[in-house]
Amino acid sequence: MTEPTSPPTRQGPLAGVKVIELAGIGPGPMGAMLLADMGAEVLRIDRQTPADLGVKRPLQYNLLMRNRRSIALDLKDPEAVALVLELIEGADALIEGFRPGVTERLGLGPDACLARNPRLVYGRITGWGQDGPLAQAAGHDLNYIALTGVLHAIGRKDQPPSIPLAVVGDFGGGALYLAMGVLAGIIEARGSGRGQVVDAAVVDGVSHMATAFFGMRAAGQWRDERGSNVLDSGAPFYEVYECADGLWISIGPIEARFHAELLQRLGIAPEAVGTQLDPRDWPRARAVFAAAFRTRTRQAWCELLEGSDVCFAPVLSFGEAPAHPHLQARGSFVEIEGVTQPAPAPRFSRTPSGRPTAPQAPSDDGLEGWLAPARIEAWRRAGGMGGMGGMGGMGGMGGMGAAPAQPQS
Repeated sequence: MTEPTSPPTRQGPLAGVKVIELAGIGPGPMGAMLLADMGAEVLRIDRQTPADLGVKRPLQYNLLMRNRRSIALDLKDPEAVALVLELIEGADALIEGFRPGVTERLGLGPDACLARNPRLVYGRITGWGQDGPLAQAAGHDLNYIALTGVLHAIGRKDQPPSIPLAVVGDFGGGALYLAMGVLAGIIEARGSGRGQVVDAAVVDGVSHMATAFFGMRAAGQWRDERGSNVLDSGAPFYEVYECADGLWISIGPIEARFHAELLQRLGIAPEAVGTQLDPRDWPRARAVFAAAFRTRTRQAWCELLEGSDVCFAPVLSFGEAPAHPHLQARGSFVEIEGVTQPAPAPRFSRTPSGRPTAPQAPSDDGLEGWLAPARIEAWRRAGGMGGMGGMGGMGGMGGMGAAPAQPQS
């Protein structure tokens, strides 16, 4: 049998790991990007027609699609399903982000896939999880973090909960936990020879990330009232302040010695702000700090405080952050085909991740490295991606007698 052709060489600690990604939005693509950034060869099985999910943007700016190739299939077509099962035979893992039961009805559920590849790690990412009363309900990042108690804790005193970016739910509690679970499954399978299902739910991941705060609350060190704790804008020494030019800075000297250095550098007498950890003194301390920071521009405060032990940083916008000298020195951002974006993380000393590649449109070329050349040519002669259309692709899953794919932010 002819061996598969070789795809472009991947670089990073996961080079040689092969992953199938069933197209979704939010945490699924982010999880796939994390694996691809670290060198895994990820093949995305995309829709043939756009689905009305998520926030639309041109492909070159949909950065979660970087570092991998894709093919477009109609997974209502048995031939397309058969092709995916054939690809799964050579995969270490599969990622899918649909509502529970959708891939089973397509013939691509865990049982069908593990029957073709017993070592496969089957990663499932949803908001609510694979079971429970809400498992079949639609939702987005905001809803998932609301259920965990985390959204309630974010915001200022006497104000409504503040809506954070999806880094808290979809990407932090979802994508990171999906990637970690898949990697743990792959490591275990290399010893046991057996795959398994990874049920990654945003509600589980976000709850898990809040473990320290649940502990603090149990110890009586955290109040449910927003803006009344050290780490939630209650304390004046863990805050953001406006500068003379209308820009903002952040300070966070929780430790007594760092707090003392801040007062010294600002020229504020300790008695002017009272006892650092006494909430009764926090209102006057906040007023003192606010008045002090309004006396200089943000740049002037950077020149005085940046790099010191007062726990300081300017509050930068997305447009400003890539130009900061520290992030430039570390190469925290890269420019790929004119689009500035975060570089792969974390960093590896011996097997560093390669430079990201821009998002690519679906193509039969994505099969290279997965199937033998003769099989790919046969697929193309049969019509390839273009010959499998007409039924709406994966975007039409909702019409299969069950809820549509579960939205993610």
